[in-house]
Amino acid sequence: MAPIGIVSAFFPPSPTFTDKDLPSLNGKVYIVTGSATGVGYETAKILYSAGATVYIGARSAERCREGIKKIEDSTSGVVSGQKGRLESMIVDLADLPTVKLAAQKFLATEVRLDGLIQNAAVMMPPAGSKDKYGRDLETSTNCLGPYLLALLLEPVLLNTASISPPSSVRIVWVTSMLQRSIPQNGMGFDDKGAPKILTNFMGNYMQTKVGVAWLADKFSRRLGKSGILSVSLHPGIMPTELQRDSPGPMRFLMHSLIPMKGPIYGAYSEIYAAFSPEVTAKNNGGYLMAWGRIAELPKEIEKQLIPGGNSEKFYSYCDREIKPYM
Repeated sequence: MAPIGIVSAFFPPSPTFTDKDLPSLNGKVYIVTGSATGVGYETAKILYSAGATVYIGARSAERCREGIKKIEDSTSGVVSGQKGRLESMIVDLADLPTVKLAAQKFLATEVRLDGLIQNAAVMMPPAGSKDKYGRDLETSTNCLGPYLLALLLEPVLLNTASISPPSSVRIVWVTSMLQRSIPQNGMGFDDKGAPKILTNFMGNYMQTKVGVAWLADKFSRRLGKSGILSVSLHPGIMPTELQRDSPGPMRFLMHSLIPMKGPIYGAYSEIYAAFSPEVTAKNNGGYLMAWGRIAELPKEIEKQLIPGGNSEKFYSYCDREIKPYM
C-alpha cells in the first residue's frame, strides 16, 4: 500500500462512500459520542435518516436535547417512515461514573448495538486542565472515557455480532492525522506510569490520539474472533467546535482563511469506517483516513504494538484508572 502523502492528507480526494451508499438501517442501533454538534452531529443525522436508532452522546441532558431537536428540524423533509429514532445518552467522558451510568442505562434498554462511534474529544484546553479526579483532561476525555465505555458495552456488542454478518458490527475510534507531531515512541510516561503531560503545541492532544489508535488495536484483538471490527480513523481537518480552545490564529486559519470542507465530510469518513465493504477483517485494528481511505499506522506508533512496548504500558495505565468502574 502506497503511503498517503501530507498534501493528500490535508486535502483528501472526494469521498467514495457517502450517505447515498447506505442501506436501510431500520432495526439497527448506534451510539455516536459527541454528536450534539460538529462531525458527530452530521454522522448521527445520516444514521437517523437511514432508519437507525441513534443515541446522541453529549455531556448534559440539555446538549442531548438540543442535538436531537436540531437533527429533527433538519430532517423534516425526510419521509417519516424512513427515519429512525433518536435517544439521549448523557455521558461526560471525563467523568467515569457518568460513563458507567450511561452504559448501564443503555444495557437496560437496548438488546443490540451495531456500532459505537467514539467521536467525542477535547483538544488544547487551557494549560493544566484536569478532570474532577485530578487526571489530565485530554487523556481522560480522549482515552479513558472511551475505553471504559467500550468495555462496558462489550456484552451487547458481542450479542449483536453473534446474530449479524461478520464485520458488520464495528467500533470506530476517531483519532487524528498521526503522520505528524507525535511524540517519540508514541507516548512518554512519568514515574507513576501515567502518560506525561506534554506542553508543546498540540503535543498532549496528539499523544492522546496515539493512545486512541492503540485502543483500536487492542479491541481488534479482543473482539476480532467474534466478528467485530475495531478501527482508528482520522476523519479529516475541518472547522468544528473541537477548535474552541485553540489559539486565535489557529481558529482564524481553520474557520476563515483556508477554504475547508464542512463537518459533513468528516461524517463521510465516519460512515466509511462504520459501513464500507472496503473495510474488512484484514483491516481490523488498522488506520483509516479522510474522506474514507485505508491507510497505514506510522511506524513510530506501530512498532510499540509489541509485548513490553509503550502500548502495553498505556493499557496498564488505562486498566488501573478505570478498574473502580468495572
